[in-house]
Amino acid sequence: MMIAMFPLRAVLLLLAFAATGNDAQLNVCGQAPLNTRSETKIVGGQDAAPGAWPWQARLIIKGGLCGGSLINNQWILTAAHCFDNNVPSDVTAYLGFQTAGGPNGVTRRGSQIIVHPDYNTRTNDNDVALVQLTSAVTFNDYVRPACLAADGSVFGDGLDCWVTGWGTTSEGGGISQTLQEVDIPIVSNSRCSETYATITDNMVCAGLTSGGKDSCQGDSGGPLVTKNGSIWIQAGVVSFGIGCAQPNIPGVYARVSRYQSWINSRITGDPPGFINFQDSTSAAGTPRLASLSLPLLLCVLPAVFSLLVLS
Repeated sequence: MMIAMFPLRAVLLLLAFAATGNDAQLNVCGQAPLNTRSETKIVGGQDAAPGAWPWQARLIIKGGLCGGSLINNQWILTAAHCFDNNVPSDVTAYLGFQTAGGPNGVTRRGSQIIVHPDYNTRTNDNDVALVQLTSAVTFNDYVRPACLAADGSVFGDGLDCWVTGWGTTSEGGGISQTLQEVDIPIVSNSRCSETYATITDNMVCAGLTSGGKDSCQGDSGGPLVTKNGSIWIQAGVVSFGIGCAQPNIPGVYARVSRYQSWINSRITGDPPGFINFQDSTSAAGTPRLASLSLPLLLCVLPAVFSLLVLS
């Protein structure tokens, strides 16, 4: 009731805080200043340019390889199936690298592993995990956090996305020494269920009917992102599939938007930049929209109230 009595300047102040709140996470997340790619499609993937995907993490887990995405200055989002009773010291995270051992990157060890408590090893449901780094990283053009899809986000059938990783470039092939990128469209859950019997609302699928483009072994835990204006938003976490890039067999990803509350309840430091993404271009021909998620707006209310009292 008291809000109705606020002067106009208070409302404007609230909006300003919503845009720059979250301790400036939204000022840096999802931005890739060195990603100068055009909208031209590629076939089968290609080497990523240095700094093109600054949230991409390369995780070496006791000799194994997974991907991940930086979501604030000390936490990485990845897949639960990357871990098998591992201890944090088993994990080494490489951030900012375009080639293994190249310039511009930073390395951190893991200090905590949090696997989703409802992860199902049989169905791969809730295939998400968090890794805390031993110390915070400094953001620059090569190392930045991803923006994450907020609860309620919609990714329409056919929406263009990109998946990145250090995994094999062909089924059963060797591990890539250069970060790879590939563009693939979203596949609706109803269509994806024609291939897999275990698709749930916690999953999102992507791939080409003709095959030829996909994530593969070693890419697990990496990000599936889409672009809204100049901001990249993470829609999925590489989870599972049948082979790699097979016709009519999309890859399956953990749906990031389903885990906003869980992520925020587990990590420390700055909350990630969650953005609500709505896309129905394929279904109704309407443009996609993105907005700050409601929790980000609500989290700044105490600060606004304090300023009003002081004034």
